[in-house]
Amino acid sequence: MTTPSESIVEGGDERRLHPLSWLFVLILQIKSFALPLLVLLFTGRGNSWELWGLVGAGVLVLLSLAQYFTYRFRIEGDGIVIRSGVFQKSLRNIPFQRIHNVALHQSLLHRVFKVAEVRLESAGGMRPEAEMRVLSLADAQALEELVRSHGKAAPVGDQPAVESPTNELLSLPTSEVVRLGLISNRGMLLVAAGFGVLAQTGSDLLGDAIEGTGKWLLGWGKELHMGVVGSIVGLLAVLVVVLVAMRVLSVIWALLQYHGFTLTENGPRLSAQRGLLTRVRASMPRSRIQAWSLRESLTHRWFGRRSLRVDTASIEAVNDQRSVRDLGPVGTPEALDALIRHLLPRAHWPMQAWHGLHRLAWRRMFMLPALVAGVVTAALTWFQGPWGLAALALVPLFYLRARIWARHAGYSEEGGLIAVREGWLDKHWRFAETRKLQSLTLSQSPFDRRYGMATLLMDSAGASPFDPPLRIRFLPEAEARALHDRLAAAMDAAPIPARTAA
Repeated sequence: MTTPSESIVEGGDERRLHPLSWLFVLILQIKSFALPLLVLLFTGRGNSWELWGLVGAGVLVLLSLAQYFTYRFRIEGDGIVIRSGVFQKSLRNIPFQRIHNVALHQSLLHRVFKVAEVRLESAGGMRPEAEMRVLSLADAQALEELVRSHGKAAPVGDQPAVESPTNELLSLPTSEVVRLGLISNRGMLLVAAGFGVLAQTGSDLLGDAIEGTGKWLLGWGKELHMGVVGSIVGLLAVLVVVLVAMRVLSVIWALLQYHGFTLTENGPRLSAQRGLLTRVRASMPRSRIQAWSLRESLTHRWFGRRSLRVDTASIEAVNDQRSVRDLGPVGTPEALDALIRHLLPRAHWPMQAWHGLHRLAWRRMFMLPALVAGVVTAALTWFQGPWGLAALALVPLFYLRARIWARHAGYSEEGGLIAVREGWLDKHWRFAETRKLQSLTLSQSPFDRRYGMATLLMDSAGASPFDPPLRIRFLPEAEARALHDRLAAAMDAAPIPARTAA
C-alpha cells in the first residue's frame, strides 16, 4: 500500500485517507447533538437523557476509526476506484468523464493541519460520487489536477495532449468584496443564526435584552421630556443604527465567504476559490453550464455593479456552497459582459433585438394585486370602519408598478441564445443556449385565454428554486406558439452527447 508521503499517480497502489481523517469525521458526526449537550452541561437546562449523547460520542469515535482503516482508493487510467465499508463492503469505479465538479473544502482546522475535504460530483447526481474526509492538501491538489488533465482534449496519434495555460477570468480585491457586502443584505442571515442559537439554548437573554432596551429608551425619552416629534426622531435614529449594523454584518459575511475570490480557466474547466477562514475551491467543465442569471438591484446600481450566477447540470450543486455557481459575485457591467462573451463565444451578448410582451400584459400583472387589495380593504372596513378604506391607496401603486414592469419586460432570441429580462428597480436577466434547453411548456390560464395570451416556460438542468425561472410571460398567443416551435426545432437539432459508462 502506498504511504501518505508518496504522491498520487495513475496505476499506483491503494491509498488511505489522511491519518487525522477520523478526527474530522468525528467532528462532523457530533455536530448534530453537540449544542444541546453543551447547554445541558454548562447551563443545567435541558433533559438529562441528552447525557446519553456521551455514550453515542464514544460509538462515533469507533466508527470514525473504522472508516479510516477501511477506506481505500486507487487511481487507474480511466477513473478512480474506491473501496470502503466495515460490515457492508462497497467497491466503486468512478470514470473521470463522469466527474462534473471537484470541490476542495478547508475550514480553519483543515488549514491548521494542511488537509482538505474532497468531493467528487457528477452531472445530475443527487449525491456526490465520493466524499474523501480528509486528504493531505498535496494529495487533494494532485487528485484535482488528475481529474482536470483527463478532462482535456485527448492526444492525437503519438502526440501528447497540449497543456492549456491557466487564465484568470475574474478576481475580487477586498474593496470589491466590501462593496458586495454593502450591496447584499446577508447580515440578516447572521442575525437569524443568532436567533436560532438562542432558541436552541432556551435562553431568555434575547427577550430580556429587547425588553430592557425598550424600557431604557422610554425612560430616557421621559427624562428628556421629548414630545411626539422628538420620539419620532429618536425612533428614526434607532432605525438608522439598526440598518447600519445590518450592513456591517453583511460586509463581515461577504469577507468570510468571498475574500480572495478568483475565477480561473484551464482548458475546458473553470475553477473558483474563495473564503477567509474557510477556503473553498471547486472546478467544473464549463460545458456543464446550463443557464445564466444576471442581476442588477437598486443597490447594485448605486455602486455601478451587477452579479452573475449560473445553473449547472448537477442537482447536488443547486444549494451547495462548494459548487461553482457564482461566476461573478459582483462586478462592473462591462466586466461581466466581457466574461459572458468569453464563455459564450458563439453567442451575442448583450442582446440587441428585444421584443415586448402583449400590449395588455400590464393588466394581467395588475389584476391579482388589485383583487387582493380589494379583499383586504373589505376586511379592514368590516373590522375597523371607514379607516379600512385607506388600503385602497395601494391600488394606484399596483397600477403604476404593472405599467412600469410591462414597459421594461421583454425577450430576445438571437445567436443561439434565448434571453428574458424583467424588473425596473430590481432588474434581472435570465438566458440560456437554446441547444441546452431540457423542456418547453406552453401554458394558458383562463385569464390568458380571455386576452389571447400565453406563457412559455423553458426548463434547464440544475435550475435553482431561488432564481427567477426562465420563462416569458404574457406573450400574444400566436407569437408564443411560433417561438415554441422554433425553440423545439433548435432542441431537436442539437447533438445528443454520448453516454459515459457509469
